Amino acid sequence: MIEKLFIYQVLPRLFGNDKNLNKENGTIEENGVGKFSSFDNKALKEIKKMGFTHIWFTGVLEHASKTDYTAHGIQKDQPDVVKGNAGSPYAIRDYYDVSPDLADVVENRMQEFEALIERTHKNGMKVIIDFVPNHVARQYHSDAKPRKAEDFGVKDNTSLGFDPDNNFYYLPNQKLELQFPVQEGENAYIEYPAKATGNDCFSNKPSVTDWYETVKLNYGVNYADGKANCFTPTPDTWFKMKDILLYWTTKGVDGFRCDMAEMVPVEFWNWVIPKVKVKNKSFIFIAEVYNPELYHKYVDWGLFDYLYDKVGLYDTLRNVINHHQPSSDITFCWQHIDGLQSKMLNFLENHDEQRIASDFFAGDAFKAVPGMIVAATMNVNPVMIYFGQELGERGMDKEGFSGVDGRTSIFDYWSVDSVRKWRNNGAFGSKELTEDQLKLHKFYTQLIQIAKEEKSISEGKFFDLMYVNYDNPELDPAKQYAFIRSAKNEFLIIVVNFDSKPVDVAVRIPSHAFEFMGIEPQRIKKAKELFSKKNFVLSSQWDKALFINIDEYSGKIIKFSMS
Repeated sequence: MIEKLFIYQVLPRLFGNDKNLNKENGTIEENGVGKFSSFDNKALKEIKKMGFTHIWFTGVLEHASKTDYTAHGIQKDQPDVVKGNAGSPYAIRDYYDVSPDLADVVENRMQEFEALIERTHKNGMKVIIDFVPNHVARQYHSDAKPRKAEDFGVKDNTSLGFDPDNNFYYLPNQKLELQFPVQEGENAYIEYPAKATGNDCFSNKPSVTDWYETVKLNYGVNYADGKANCFTPTPDTWFKMKDILLYWTTKGVDGFRCDMAEMVPVEFWNWVIPKVKVKNKSFIFIAEVYNPELYHKYVDWGLFDYLYDKVGLYDTLRNVINHHQPSSDITFCWQHIDGLQSKMLNFLENHDEQRIASDFFAGDAFKAVPGMIVAATMNVNPVMIYFGQELGERGMDKEGFSGVDGRTSIFDYWSVDSVRKWRNNGAFGSKELTEDQLKLHKFYTQLIQIAKEEKSISEGKFFDLMYVNYDNPELDPAKQYAFIRSAKNEFLIIVVNFDSKPVDVAVRIPSHAFEFMGIEPQRIKKAKELFSKKNFVLSSQWDKALFINIDEYSGKIIKFSMS
């Protein structure tokens, strides 16, 4: 059976933190922090039980932080170039090390992470970590690099704005000037000459909305000359990054989620990914790419296994859930990327996006149920769930740097209320969870298991039914969406309802759908609804119009089997 991937994205820093003080802008001592050890066998078994195949441990690599670890031989960061007290997981301070925050014993942090990898594997799941190739922390310094490795920028010619073998871009004769109040005197942060900022900001005065805590890495693209490529000979940054990727493959990780992959030239990916996969053919690369015009380039030429489906399916489902777009627009998502559906990673939450239950999105986690059914079942591609999503986490805390923005902070030391209660101080009980949280958790577990176990979903064909239902008076194309998945001698009809009220619909099914799937409808004698596990009564003309009643913000998956 072909495996459909289900990825559980989780920040260890937050997941295992059972301290509930949650002081705004609190320090690690005040607010606490989760550890690698929080993912003990019990925790991993619970995640596996939901049906997940992979865990994306976010924020593992050592990144800039305001917590002082100089007593452990780790260079201290100047606070003006750190966002929040915990720091951004995407401002990497050392590519060859893991965050000391996450270790029970700081000196043993790498061994503790290696033990987590081993535990995860033993519990039947694979490990994904971040690879952040476009930028590093402004004070990047590796104290854990292999003996023969060089730090970035050590041999740079800083008198040149661009040189193919420089690791950074420079602004000669200009000092970095941060555009907010900063420390002065002996504690001031001095950067001269200034380096270009991570979000392609080639100014010595990055604004507070820029990625001012990071510096852009140079892959041989000359931005001063119309982004001219200088890839011969191979730029030094390419070799350094190859060594970093190979280093982590030796640790046993199974994949990389590549941050802002489209900001790195596709030629680099075409060069480096085969070198990694020689070591591990099953290794997966997931690209954060937001420009649909680049999708084919990064799959066909860049060799990525999967791409974020953010500006397509995520944005559409979010608008449909909030009734800003008709549900029939979902059809245009797969049509727009026709041929790439199996390469897209579907999700409704991640660390960048607002929580479904937040006031900024739907305000109610259950409103996204039909959208989640679509995301999980419409193709064979991977699906990702963000920790706490399955519990309706609202993300409405005022943690510190991030403020109340509907997101769970990646910058602050904090404890996530719903996750902490689910963990129940490590026991993974349900005593503190509400009835709604338990109901939502059950839905996500059922959905993942159905999507994994049904061959029609994990490896079957897809047929969109909306084109024959636009003028159907018994189905509202603005509020309902219907499609078919099929494999061998069975098929599923999936119908979801984004409306705020229950509906009775009659889904039209064209004869061409059965021809396309190789199904003979007259041989169908029985059907079952998979969420309720109840038999579904078929009318005499069901193959022309299937009558279904669906609750508000819900959906049904009906399985048909040949006699």
